[in-house]
Amino acid sequence: MSEKSRAVDLKIPILPEMELTATQTAEAVARFMKLDADKIEEIKLALIEACINAAEHSKSPDGRISINFEIGADQLTIRIIDQGQGFDLRKVQEELRQRREQGKRRGWGLAIMKELMDEVRVESTEQGTTVTMVKRR
Repeated sequence: MSEKSRAVDLKIPILPEMELTATQTAEAVARFMKLDADKIEEIKLALIEACINAAEHSKSPDGRISINFEIGADQLTIRIIDQGQGFDLRKVQEELRQRREQGKRRGWGLAIMKELMDEVRVESTEQGTTVTMVKRR
């Protein structure tokens, strides 16, 4: 298999339930990699959280989310990219901490992604946000 065929790129519109399309692609890629059923479900749940966050918070002018699946020998790397307004991660984390202390139920997406995946990185600028998630074999 060539290196070019080791990547799958997907663009989805920011519309209700389109994150499910992304999970179907993730499942197909993970099955191709022969990942076990538990890891596939963890990937799908983390991806749903990432897509919903991008859809709800990015205010992306093009109304789309790009998802890149990179198939490695020992891991699957998924990048969720929006062209939205970006955010200050430290400020958001502090706001979420305060909400949790007040018993509010929203704002658990990033924590869930970190629990389900082996690595999660967030990079955000005024030109958009990229969430990179890694699941190892």
